[in-house]
Amino acid sequence: MSSSEDYLPILLQAGVALGFVILVLVVAPMLGPRLKGKKKDANWECGIEEVGNARFPISIRYLLTAILFVLFDVEVIFFYPYAVNFKFLQMDGLVAVIIFVAFFLTGFFYVLKKGALEWEK
Repeated sequence: MSSSEDYLPILLQAGVALGFVILVLVVAPMLGPRLKGKKKDANWECGIEEVGNARFPISIRYLLTAILFVLFDVEVIFFYPYAVNFKFLQMDGLVAVIIFVAFFLTGFFYVLKKGALEWEK
């Protein structure tokens, strides 16, 4: 059975973290300089003058490649539970991983066939 003493370290850590956040939010504006000006209050205050329009078209291939990278990268994460428990899972686990890899490769070959990973067309 757990008692309230078991939660004391967690509550203490949460209290210290919350206290630090509140302290920083209250004290930081008091300590920092308060400079105002036309350049300082501009939307883009980074030291570099803006050139042209920021809304230029980006190739959809760039976005598609990024999405596919994230998709296939996340799928690889699902191999971790099998890698940790492969002795316990035995043949059933191996069959499940082979089926998973088959789906994974089917999707990958579909993407290749559609030409989604080709930059030049």
